Amino acid sequence: MKNTLRKIGAVLMGIMIFTGILTSCGTSEDTAAVPTSLTITDHFGRVVTIENTNPQRIVSLAPSNTEILFALGLGDRIVGVTDYCNYPPEATTKSSVGDYTEPNIEVIVSMEPDLVLATEEHETEMAQLETHGITVVGLCPATIDEVLASITLVGQLTGQETEAATLVDDMQVRIKTITDKTSTLSEAEKTRVFYIIWHDPMWTAGAGSFANALIELAGGVNIASDLSGYADISIEAVIVGNPQVIIAGVGMGTGEDLPLEYMKTESSLEVLDARKTGRIYGVNMDIVGRPGPRIVEALEEFFKLIHPELAD
Repeated sequence: MKNTLRKIGAVLMGIMIFTGILTSCGTSEDTAAVPTSLTITDHFGRVVTIENTNPQRIVSLAPSNTEILFALGLGDRIVGVTDYCNYPPEATTKSSVGDYTEPNIEVIVSMEPDLVLATEEHETEMAQLETHGITVVGLCPATIDEVLASITLVGQLTGQETEAATLVDDMQVRIKTITDKTSTLSEAEKTRVFYIIWHDPMWTAGAGSFANALIELAGGVNIASDLSGYADISIEAVIVGNPQVIIAGVGMGTGEDLPLEYMKTESSLEVLDARKTGRIYGVNMDIVGRPGPRIVEALEEFFKLIHPELAD
């Protein structure tokens, strides 16, 4: 994954964060207080005991984790984030722990966090931090349902269960609003879609990716669904797939609009239905690739582009 991220300069920060599973928790004599202890088994099979479910010093090692924390009202408790944590804007005011793929252990330790939220990129760093007595939880949701579950888990880890439940309920309602309209579409009524991440070489999202899930939920058919995860695709394959809608990931920094411009101007792609009708669009890559609260915003964008006739 590190090589893949570097391939286009940190395109999909935090694509990977899986939900830990609640296994037990302590209770307090004060029934109005949050639990003081919680034990979970995270994605890596690590049994982690949270001694204090009201942590005041939290470090996030992924943009998606940072977005979850802010969405749960925990911004004032965040003491460290990565250089790629750029949303909400307040995240950029937090102290940096360095690069997403190689956070600085010494800096993190110096922040004296009582909770660090990591991802599958950070197995080595998790082990190092634990030798310093720091509590680390690894998250890696692979599906939208698991994104919702990870939000719930973070709420449990931080004493923000009510806020997490409210956020998840809202996300579920927004998802259902769309799937109620797309779930009854016949195969013939579904729209052929191509999602492009980068253009040189052409890079797309296949089965098992968030983009693929968004396309399907929005009533589309991913022409690259025969590929697995994030993979190269040839111009010839795109022409054979003949997408009716092309969605390009934009907003990733240097050359952020190049994939979008490429799909609009590459002469060999003039034969595509999407080119003939002008249905080529850019969508912020962060909301598509980050498994956090804004994944529903991405779904809503995809739905409007893929089936505008069904959108309110």
